Amino acid sequence: MFTQARILKDIKARVGFKDKELLRRAYLYVARNETLPPQVRHQAQLQLNAFPANTRPTTVKNRCVISGRGRGIMSDFGLCRFQFRLKALRGELNGVKKASW
Repeated sequence: MFTQARILKDIKARVGFKDKELLRRAYLYVARNETLPPQVRHQAQLQLNAFPANTRPTTVKNRCVISGRGRGIMSDFGLCRFQFRLKALRGELNGVKKASW
């Protein structure tokens, strides 16, 4: 149950970030542009602060899509190292096989 909650929270963060990414970057550009008047930059900073917390890129964390584990993630597959190993040994991952030399 707790694992499912972590996965759902991560999905919510990814969707929130994706929806507001372009607008957030525009406000950030205006806020950091030193050639603009300070009043405009201040307004842009206030708009940035008004965004919800789940629209920040730092809230998105790589998690295993099966177990919800937050460490040891193989980003190409979206799986933690343990789930990656299990699926690879069962032959469920295309192009992955056990090494032998």
